Amino acid sequence: MKKLYDGKTKDVLKDEETGAVYLLFKDSATGENGVFDPGSNTVGGSVEGKGKTGLKISSYFFELMEKNGIPTHYKGADIEKGLMEVREVTVPPLEFVLRYFTAGSMCRRFTLEEGIPFEPPYLEVTLKDDEQGDPLISERLCLMKNLLAPGQYDEALGVLEKVGALLREEVAKMGYTLIDFKIELGYDETGKVVVADEITPDIWRIKDENGNIPNQIDCAKMLLEKIG
Repeated sequence: MKKLYDGKTKDVLKDEETGAVYLLFKDSATGENGVFDPGSNTVGGSVEGKGKTGLKISSYFFELMEKNGIPTHYKGADIEKGLMEVREVTVPPLEFVLRYFTAGSMCRRFTLEEGIPFEPPYLEVTLKDDEQGDPLISERLCLMKNLLAPGQYDEALGVLEKVGALLREEVAKMGYTLIDFKIELGYDETGKVVVADEITPDIWRIKDENGNIPNQIDCAKMLLEKIG
């Protein structure tokens, strides 16, 4: 396997004999000073078994999306090896954020209280750049920087809203409230936008029936009990 990319919580690998592309889910978790936080841009520690747990959850939601007509890069998974096989797509350095309530960095950036509801949901696109603090980016700048082709920005936001509706409904069935989430979107050789990367507690915040917001490690345990 050739390593194409070394990420915080996943590596991208390619089998040079078959051409197959995989994501290797690692046991590392984002956070700072020993405190886990899905909104952080740094690795805060490692938890044994986290990678396989994240892969199980990611596979569950990717398969759910495919059944509901939301295109993804998912092809299959080998849980024991921690590998998810994916279609090879172009993934620009962007994160697509959907918020149902104010939380985290939004409250710090705009001096807002936590928990203010958004209806309709609030959409943001950020440039993945740790040194610049993942700044917000517009469609015009995405085109200027050749990150997206004309029309893909709006297409991506449409996919983002569909993902949000599905995730919100699914976690509600489990007894939780979806606060916000961020995903990566790529595009295939035809230019079609697809959901890429992962769908795990590393990319969202949820609230339980008591109003608590679990970190991504505890959230993963809670979800596994629900999906089996």
